[in-house]
Amino acid sequence: MAELKQQKCEACGPGSPQVTEEELQEFQPQLPEWIIMESNTGVKRLERVFKFKDFLTALDFTNKVGAIAEQEGHHPALLTEWGRVGVAWWTHSIDGLHRNDFIMAAKTDEVYSQFV
Repeated sequence: MAELKQQKCEACGPGSPQVTEEELQEFQPQLPEWIIMESNTGVKRLERVFKFKDFLTALDFTNKVGAIAEQEGHHPALLTEWGRVGVAWWTHSIDGLHRNDFIMAAKTDEVYSQFV
């Protein structure tokens, strides 16, 4: 199977499958710095905080992540602060994690590699 960062998001909606335990075992080694967090409403999200030297660099990263999100038609929660950006991926229509979230996390890591 191709690396996550080389895959494309697929259209999904209510009724699309959440990731299986087997898929998690396959995906997580490709995303070692991402953690799965459960919100106070019980929705699992894939999250990571990225560090930067200043606000403008963090904002540039945010805009690049926004561009790939728009290109793939799958959008994260982004929190841009001085020197850091928090990114959370999950699929709203299924209230949980879909393969698309892992694909987009890998693409986010690829964007970050341009900054380090």
